[in-house]
Amino acid sequence: MFDLSGLQQALKAQGRVARVVVAGVEGSGPRDVGAAMLVWVEGQSGTIGGGALEWQAVQRARGMLAAGGSCVTREALGPALGQCCGGAVTLVTEVYDAVPAGPVVARSLDGSAMPLAVSRILTAARGQGVMPATRLISGWLVEAASEPQRQVWIWGAGHVGRALESVLAPLPGLTLTWIDIAADRFPDAPGVRVLPVPDPADAVALAPRDAEHLIVTFSHALDLELCHRLLTHGFARCGLIGSATKWARFRSRLAALGHEPAEIARIQCPIGEPALGKHPQAIAVGVAAALLRQDRQAAASRVL
Repeated sequence: MFDLSGLQQALKAQGRVARVVVAGVEGSGPRDVGAAMLVWVEGQSGTIGGGALEWQAVQRARGMLAAGGSCVTREALGPALGQCCGGAVTLVTEVYDAVPAGPVVARSLDGSAMPLAVSRILTAARGQGVMPATRLISGWLVEAASEPQRQVWIWGAGHVGRALESVLAPLPGLTLTWIDIAADRFPDAPGVRVLPVPDPADAVALAPRDAEHLIVTFSHALDLELCHRLLTHGFARCGLIGSATKWARFRSRLAALGHEPAEIARIQCPIGEPALGKHPQAIAVGVAAALLRQDRQAAASRVL
């Protein structure tokens, strides 16, 4: 899917950006159709699979930035690039100065008139909400626009908060909001909404009620206040860093504040995968794995 918000953020930071998308795969390929990356003069985000394929695609994209335009290339991974996948990949590279409109992004790559098949796809998307898979049709590339599906709020910019941001920020479908007490607590975090608030608990009122929260602040008192306010405010999911002892005390204190046991039990403590250890990056990897697992389960239920 076409990540329009990601493109918008890159354009705001870089001015002009090339986008490379996997538009077709024959046999075995390093990424599936729809995988994409953004490329600018001195950097990139996303990946189409790495290795020689990606290196060559990045060089081609940078070479197109000045002139603009688009191109379609078919890469035989074994014969042409020496990669072991054994298949062939069709890449579409386009240069953007502005964000296209959704909910379906359809554009001609060769100047041809819109085929009837593309017109029907657009009609189904706009009239019935039927989103297409990424595909090339008679010189036209058609992609559904993706909007971030999950709002994740990270409370605390210490070691664990920074690890969480670095692991979660590149994942598709997430919008991160990061809260701490002062601006100098945050590292540079492009694409992440940063909220420096003297009393972070006051920011709970700003959170959507379907947001997911990860509480990893420097203060147990603040952690407790955040749990209390979030239980009152509402949330989709909430995780708290801590030990079994900390969580037992918090349960007792939250109950004394008037929260029912069933509601308190919605908060997960500890977060991550305890078997992976307590290193900040290990905690972040466990949290990311849980988020991805939930995505897969949700997708499977939609199919069923």
